[in-house]
Formats: sequence, structure tokens, C-alpha cells
Amino acid sequence: MAPEASPHLVHLPSASTREAAERPLLIVETLTRYFPIHGGVLNRRIGEVKAVDSVSFVVREGETLGIVGESGCGKSTLARLLMGLVSRDEGSIQFEGIPVGGPQGMSLRDLRRNMQIVFQDSDSSLNPRLPIAESIAYGPQVHGMKRAAARALALDLLRRVGLEPEHFALRYPHELSGGQKQRVNIARALALDPRLVILDEAVSALDKSVEAQVLGLLRHLKQTLNLTYVFISHDLNVVRYVSDRILVMYLGQVVETGTTDAIYRTPKHPYTKALLQSRLAIDPRRRVETAPLSGDPPNPVNPPSGCRFRTRCRFAEEVCATKVPVLGKWRDPAAHLAACHMDDPLSAHSRAGMGAMPC
Repeated sequence: MAPEASPHLVHLPSASTREAAERPLLIVETLTRYFPIHGGVLNRRIGEVKAVDSVSFVVREGETLGIVGESGCGKSTLARLLMGLVSRDEGSIQFEGIPVGGPQGMSLRDLRRNMQIVFQDSDSSLNPRLPIAESIAYGPQVHGMKRAAARALALDLLRRVGLEPEHFALRYPHELSGGQKQRVNIARALALDPRLVILDEAVSALDKSVEAQVLGLLRHLKQTLNLTYVFISHDLNVVRYVSDRILVMYLGQVVETGTTDAIYRTPKHPYTKALLQSRLAIDPRRRVETAPLSGDPPNPVNPPSGCRFRTRCRFAEEVCATKVPVLGKWRDPAAHLAACHMDDPLSAHSRAGMGAMPC
């Protein structure tokens, strides 16, 4: 990062390598957000969409946590909750052990110095009336950096993301390709020298050749700038490529979490197994003839009782309808956990304790 940035941007004290491995950078506990539904003549509240429902996880410094799930499972809402772009109904967020929000907690301004987000839609994320160098320099200027230093930082970041300032600094967003716009958004996210970057479907709108280039760029930036990523995507192959650990979401809840190798080799939750079986394969001998998962996700306004996946699960039993499965010791980042009664040896499920479900 350019040397001009350090006097103006205040950061939380960084931990040593050993402490960082033991203490999470981000702790999210029972994070909840319901969106109200209004209707009728008087526009009264008639229901609510349970977009994110009691989500808990940790992110260790220096790792990449991948978050996967079907469309509508709450991934993007979760990203906005982490950034404070959407207010939370319940739950807590801690960054470097400091609570976010509240009279004694970290302010959103301080949080956003340390945590930034890159959105899926690279076009609408940029101001069409600003040259891209000005868009990158805008954030540091808001946080107190002088205009000249902010512009020098923007030019340095353009080089870091593979765009020569001589050719791109004065261009407007409409003059760039999709991949170039996303590189600008990455540079803009790095302008405040954050410690954690949330990538919300950041490569899903790109063609495969450009996607590979951007993924390579993200890996390079992570190593050179000591970044931590939360990588949200529906592409399981991309998530496997970039992630150290994975969080699987279904209908607003976490159903499985573990290391990338554990999730892809021995998934514990039937939903995770169905997702992995849905991946496209180049080998025609591995072609999928029948859908591994049938039906649509239930209505998030009125989700099923007990296990929310039970209406689509071929292993569902009575206990699945009457008792909500729990994730377990989610604070342990090395643990492979599943919110499934089959993974709980003390549940009343006939397959309880039978172990993982290899793909």
C-alpha cells in the first residue's frame, strides 16, 4: 500500500502470527434479520421474511471463508449485515474482540476502515460521473486523507490490480469492460487498507477467462497485503479453489461448516451433498442424469418446523419435524459440524451417528 495511507488511516492493533491463529478476527453470533411484509387496506404488518436466522461463525485472520448456498438462502443479506448496510434485529458482531455498535462498541466508521466489500454488480457500484481514479480516492478523502495523497494512492492501487494509470485513471466506468470495472471495485475496496474484504459474488458476472484472471489477482493481493477474505459465491468450483474453510447456508441458516477438504470429501449434511452432486463435470461419464435435489426451497416467510431442509430430504423422519438441529461448537474453526440429526448420536433419528456422507 502506498506510504501516504498510513498517517491518515487508523487501524486496530494487529496480533502476532501465533495470536492470530488462535484468536478469530471476526466473530458473528446469532445474527438475525427479518424483513417485514405489509399488506391490506391499512398496510399493516402481515408477516416477515426470515432472511438471516441465528447465524454464527468465526473468521480467522489470514484465511478465506467461503459461503455457499442456493439463491435466496441469505448470503448477500449476511454480507450487508456484516458491513452495517442493513441493521440487524438480533445478534452480535465482534471485530478483533471489540463489539460492533452500541455506546461502548466500535463505530461503523471504524469498522469500515478495517472491513470492505466488493459487490456482484460492478457497473452499478461505480459513480458514472466520476473518473475511476476519483472513485478510488473518494473513500480515503472522506476518512481525512489529503486530495493529493488520495490520488497518489488511487494510482498505486490501479497498478496493483493490473490497470495502468496512464491509460485508465481518467476513464469513466462506461469506457471499461466488466472485468476492468471489477478490478476498479477491488482497488476501491483496498483504498482504506482494510484487514478483511467481503467478496459478494465478485466474479459471478464475468466470463471464465476474465474470472480466472480476477481470482488470480485476489490470491496475489491476499498474499502481498495480508488480507482476510469472506468469499460468497454459488459456484462451488470457484469456492473450492479460493477457500480455506466453507460455510453452507440454507434458508437463512448455517447447515454445515468445516475445512474445504472436509466439506468436499465427506459432507455431513444431505443438502451439502446435493450441492456437490449438482456441479458440472467435463467428463461425460460423470454426467448427472437425474437432479440430486428436487423441489424449490420453502417459503422463507413460513419455513418448515424443525429442520428447514426436511421437506426436500429423503432421510427426513419425525424428529426432523419436531426438533431443530443445532450446529454445535461453532467457535472452533477446525471443527467439521453439521446441523443435522443424523450427525447427532443422541438424536432419535434412525441414522443418528452413522457418520459423514461421502460424495
